[in-house]
Amino acid sequence: MDIIEIDKAFVANTYARSPLVATSGSGAVIRDENGKELIDLGSGIGVNCFGACDDEWVNAVETQLHKLQHISNLYYTEPQTELAKLLCEKTDMKKVFFGNSGAEANECAIKCARKYSSDKYGAGRSTIITLDNSFHGRTLATLSATGQDSLHVHFAPFLEGFKYAPANDFAALETLCDGAVCAVMLEIVQGEGGVIPLDKDYVEKIAKLCTDKDILLIIDEVQTGNGRTGTLYAYMQFGLTPDIVTTAKGLAGGLPLGCAMLGDKVKDTMTAGTHGSTFGGNPICAAGALNILSRLDETLMAEVIKKGEYIKAELSCAKGVKSVTGLGLMLGIETERDAKIIAAECLEMGIIVLTAKTKVRLLPPLNIKQEELEKAIQILKGVIAQ
Repeated sequence: MDIIEIDKAFVANTYARSPLVATSGSGAVIRDENGKELIDLGSGIGVNCFGACDDEWVNAVETQLHKLQHISNLYYTEPQTELAKLLCEKTDMKKVFFGNSGAEANECAIKCARKYSSDKYGAGRSTIITLDNSFHGRTLATLSATGQDSLHVHFAPFLEGFKYAPANDFAALETLCDGAVCAVMLEIVQGEGGVIPLDKDYVEKIAKLCTDKDILLIIDEVQTGNGRTGTLYAYMQFGLTPDIVTTAKGLAGGLPLGCAMLGDKVKDTMTAGTHGSTFGGNPICAAGALNILSRLDETLMAEVIKKGEYIKAELSCAKGVKSVTGLGLMLGIETERDAKIIAAECLEMGIIVLTAKTKVRLLPPLNIKQEELEKAIQILKGVIAQ
């Protein structure tokens, strides 16, 4: 059976797939249909944070599978309740809304910000400022929030009520903060936009501006969250107290789960009937997330930082590398050669890497073995140097 040809015949052509048919995996190793092993430096775009088929995670999910897979959010379940409690305890947020993805988490954040402002100030205060090069999802609302002109085609009309400011230019953002603005939405590291961290001083100024003007600060941690940057959430490295934090990807370790965590200002903004999700926070995904969160401790975060520093040290001065940006194990490599060609050649050489804009992007499992990481980085260096 030719999986690639069948896929082309029956699956909507929304992905520029690479010629890899993945059949199994263990940790940072993925196997294809011919048994070839590849070291995975992408972890499903930051989803498999403990790699493929992690034993502890599998056991937690399987245990829940034998209890209850779904009951709907019209009723209570223990895993979802425990997960919400754990998230709030680890972040000092107050309430959690569960969906299935990062886009859904950001949809909730957008609705919550607008409702908060409408409840308090009335109509006309609904604009949300995001940044140029940002990425917040592919629904019409989150695509409208995304600050990339290349993505604002084909699907017009887009939603009104979004303005875009250049990253790390506080004066430009401040100019946009008129009486119509209800929120500012930021990624601490712009992932799809090229793995570009924001300046700490810039973010601190935005946080103060938001506090002074009662503008909500939304931090999009869909990709940066759940240990990816060396802290549980990237905003913690900036000493922030956001009003809303969104996350997904690595939260449930490979199962579809996203959430919007609501701070004190907005903890009671969303009321019955204002938002919902059929599958969001279902017992199986919640059980997976409980296992993941319980293991994202200080020891692992120190390892994430150490491994990120190793990669930077190895690649920063390597032949063909212009720069390396990012935090922890969320890194972007600016190369002299085309990043997409490098990614394709890496696949042939037995490693999986990603791209973001013109950069090679690395999002390896947080617990990747050091010997696997070293082997993969040496292969990557050789490919980049060609």
